[in-house]
Amino acid sequence: MKNGYERFVRPLLFSLDAETAHHLTIRLLRGASHFDVTLRALTSFQPSSKPKTVFGLKFPNPIGLAAGLDKNGMALPAWAALGFGFIEIGTVTAKAQPGNPKPRIFRLPGQQALINRLGFNNDGANAIAQRLRALRESGRWPAVPVGINIGKSRVTPLEQAKDDYLYSFRMLRDFADYITLNISSPNTPGLRELQEPEKLSELLHAIGNEAGTAAKPLVVKISPDLSAAELAAVLGTCEENGVSGIIATNTTLDHSTIPPQLNQEGGLSGAPLRGKSTALVREIAAQCKIPVIASGGILDTQSASEKFQAGAQLIQLYTGLVYRGPRLLHEVMESL
Repeated sequence: MKNGYERFVRPLLFSLDAETAHHLTIRLLRGASHFDVTLRALTSFQPSSKPKTVFGLKFPNPIGLAAGLDKNGMALPAWAALGFGFIEIGTVTAKAQPGNPKPRIFRLPGQQALINRLGFNNDGANAIAQRLRALRESGRWPAVPVGINIGKSRVTPLEQAKDDYLYSFRMLRDFADYITLNISSPNTPGLRELQEPEKLSELLHAIGNEAGTAAKPLVVKISPDLSAAELAAVLGTCEENGVSGIIATNTTLDHSTIPPQLNQEGGLSGAPLRGKSTALVREIAAQCKIPVIASGGILDTQSASEKFQAGAQLIQLYTGLVYRGPRLLHEVMESL
């Protein structure tokens, strides 16, 4: 049975271009974040509290907002009011950048999927740090963990990636309960090469040597397209460098389930990613003790339960929220 969002709100949003609808949603939630009355209205969607502690952080519930929905940290109070147990903003890059040419987000309703090739469009680490500082000073900072997802600026050569990540880390760490290193987006050329053990170890070592890093959980977001050998190498490198968590997974370049006439270049998310993401979660849980945050193909209670049964400690929503709306949080929590 469709919920109110699916019956009334989604048709309106889906009548707009996908990116236009996205920006409209963020603007509305940003506006709501400034007023107590609207924040109280949003709390009607909140699920019951089921606290969970993972890598030293207490989460009021295990359902988080995935990076990508609020790249610039515009609406943190509203996301918390809706009931998310944690919020991950970004991906943020050291330099502000417009991303790839439009159109760059494509809906596939028949497949309950999205394809995006946004390319880390964001305001840059400096502007986002200023925005988060202002939010903290306003007294409206959310009472849930906030993760900040950082990535490489497109104009930065791969051999200088370490310095690029370090700049964003230094600018944003004081506002983050945990930092995620995005080394797996398919939409920044060469980025996935940072999953190679030598490059990943260099990056983790550099950030690990930063003052105060030990008190800040560091999370790595990986690709669903890793081979078994590549996954084992990534996990070994993460364990050697004391990584606190792994997000499995980013979007996939495997479009084999998408009809050719609907296909677009970019990362695929939603229902077609469900099986591949769950399989990777299961492999990670079997191979190492690093906590897993599952992301990919969570659109209902069954797909959410599947991730927890595979070994995930936490889950994140993106495409499921686009198709099912905030009621999805309540449904998932009731099923746990």
